[in-house]
Amino acid sequence: MYTHPASFGRGLYGLVLAFPVALFTQAMLTDIAYLKTEELQWSNFSAWAIVGGLVFGGIAFLWSLFGVLRFRSLTHSLHSVLLLAMCLFGLVNAFKHSQDGWSSVGSLGMTLSVLSCVCALVAGLLHYTGTLHKGAVR
Repeated sequence: MYTHPASFGRGLYGLVLAFPVALFTQAMLTDIAYLKTEELQWSNFSAWAIVGGLVFGGIAFLWSLFGVLRFRSLTHSLHSVLLLAMCLFGLVNAFKHSQDGWSSVGSLGMTLSVLSCVCALVAGLLHYTGTLHKGAVR
């Protein structure tokens, strides 16, 4: 069975994209756990998840720019904009989480966690449902 070389790249990109989707979701959930329990370690878990999400999210964003240049479609542009927004919200959230534990997760920190999580989930949804690759060689 022949597989097109582009399918390998899509699979590898999907693997890279899975990290920010999971890590920003984890950061939001651990922020919720921190708000419920006031246990400082939950805020530390969130901070580490945000940093990991930013590392892999930055790689995914740069990779998505190649898709924008190659396909020049609205869905690829939307996907890249979502990843950029995810990274920007995540970066501001990382700065917010670098404050002391009691002020790191307040309303702004929680809002940033939710926004970065939603951007990651929608960007992942665009990729994993195949919306980005309609009509592409499989």
